Amino acid sequence: MELLLLQDIVGIGKQNDIIVVGDGFALNCLLPERKALVATPTVRKRYADQIKRRAEEREHDRKMQLEAAGMITGKIVHFIRKVTKTDKLYAAISAKEISEALAAEHSVNISADKIQVTEPIKSVGNATVQVSIGDTMVPLLISVAREEAKVKKAE
Repeated sequence: MELLLLQDIVGIGKQNDIIVVGDGFALNCLLPERKALVATPTVRKRYADQIKRRAEEREHDRKMQLEAAGMITGKIVHFIRKVTKTDKLYAAISAKEISEALAAEHSVNISADKIQVTEPIKSVGNATVQVSIGDTMVPLLISVAREEAKVKKAE
């Protein structure tokens, strides 16, 4: 069933989006709670300006996502950590740390929940994580180096 959303619904869509959902969900949830209207030709005419404005917003969001994807494509995020004798990190590098380092090194703000670390980064070397930007997944290279120990001179 085609519906016009009257308010933002997480995981479904934003206000003035025209969506297609199952009949049961529409009849049992969205319509009785007045969160949506059936997208009849009359409703489409009445809300034409809002629908057009929402379509423009979606296009702008898509362009911003492509720009953000272009900004991180081919970038490398560097980490210098203390390691054990076997080149293992004392603590794995988290998505939050990657997000902060990306902002510091390349001035690109990506939230930590958009970064998917498939395998924990626990050793020196290179690893690749996936960054979710809109509908696309962009690979990001993570480089981990050992911190050089400070050697004290014998006096």
